[in-house]
Amino acid sequence: MKTGLGQDSHRFDLENQTKKLKLGGVVFEGEPPLQGNSDADVVLHALCNAISGITSVNILGTVSDDLCLKQGITDSRVYVQEAVKFLKDWRITHLSCSIECKRPKITPKIEEMKTSLSELLGLGDKKDVGITATSGEGLTAFGRGEGIQVLCIVTAVEE
Repeated sequence: MKTGLGQDSHRFDLENQTKKLKLGGVVFEGEPPLQGNSDADVVLHALCNAISGITSVNILGTVSDDLCLKQGITDSRVYVQEAVKFLKDWRITHLSCSIECKRPKITPKIEEMKTSLSELLGLGDKKDVGITATSGEGLTAFGRGEGIQVLCIVTAVEE
């Protein structure tokens, strides 16, 4: 068994009127998007980093930059799909995500996010995805509403 820890954070892009806020592949209507070259799905970016912790392949910054900057692919789901290819003889069995933000409210979309992430990773059951959210009592920039931070832990077993 292996575990990988991933973290990512993005600032809100209050000037962008065309991009949508996506978290875990789910659109949050009426919320400002996050800054980034891609769709800036901070949950999927933290997930990529967690997978990198298992595979030792730097997905964000190398593989994703090639996809985004050279090929124009901005959908972070594609980055996760590429990251999963590096698992080779390993299979993800569980994902746990902790989201820190003042906005948006995460709880109403947790089940939709769990389904999205479960399907993306090929997990058999959305019960294999845990999502928690906190404002951190406003002690950080994320809790004050300046952006979103995500921590992910991925568990994988050898096949």
